[in-house]
Amino acid sequence: MSTLAQTMMNARPADSGLAGPGELDRYPYGESHTADRVAPPAWDVPDTELGRAGRRAAGSRGRGLHGQLVQQLGQMIVSGDLGADRPLVPEEIGQRFEVSRTVVRESLRVLEAKGLVSARPNVGTRVRPVSDWNLLDPDIIEWRAFGPQRDDQRRELSELRWTIEPLAARLAAGHGREDVQQRLADMVEIMGHALAQGDGITYARADAEFHTLLIQLAGNRMLEHLSGIVSAALQVSGGPVTGCDRPNDVSVTHHARIVDALAAGDSNGAETAMRQLLIVHPEVERVVPAPREH
Repeated sequence: MSTLAQTMMNARPADSGLAGPGELDRYPYGESHTADRVAPPAWDVPDTELGRAGRRAAGSRGRGLHGQLVQQLGQMIVSGDLGADRPLVPEEIGQRFEVSRTVVRESLRVLEAKGLVSARPNVGTRVRPVSDWNLLDPDIIEWRAFGPQRDDQRRELSELRWTIEPLAARLAAGHGREDVQQRLADMVEIMGHALAQGDGITYARADAEFHTLLIQLAGNRMLEHLSGIVSAALQVSGGPVTGCDRPNDVSVTHHARIVDALAAGDSNGAETAMRQLLIVHPEVERVVPAPREH
């Protein structure tokens, strides 16, 4: 085993921020339903379950006050608990979460950059419609994936991966960078060892590294810009969406076939192997197109 592979295999699970397979149900996110909500924002209700869950989630990520508030408000907006029916008043937010106006102001600026809110003179800060959100932002992907919209988010991510990764695999076969191909082979080796040891965290880390490297190897900067989407998709997986979501021997085999095709410069083989990887589970067929013939 290479030095890189050995290092990743020896890493402690706590070192990884990736969610392992099946961890979705353990994510501390308080779900709610639109029909059950009342008009006042959640911070007007004494210590709601959503508030407690949000603080636990933020704290578990080691974020500061600013990051925690962005996480909390982002979850509440995406889940629908904060709507456009009334402005987001910084003073109210500061009092509810016991943070300074500076922290509130900076947090709202981050949310505005993500397209979640807008600030206008004489109108205040309000939640923007979903059509204005930056749905490719990793934070928004995460908030949607762990909230009431989790099923839609998974489906959309799966469909998006089908437009990105087979093409990336095809393009990558034309770039004979031995160093990157060796790293891809290392990741497959790590995944195999992790699977044998039942180490879902290490498997997930190697899987995410594999797909990120593959997109970078494609040599297309616009595709490379989208690698964060694939990484986010792998981190929030928790249902039978693709062959990456439930580690097994078949999944490892398909990853290995991609590496072999890349080494042989076989663009058709690399694309086909990627499509096979993304449709390992039969239930995926209802949400992704059939493989193309060349």
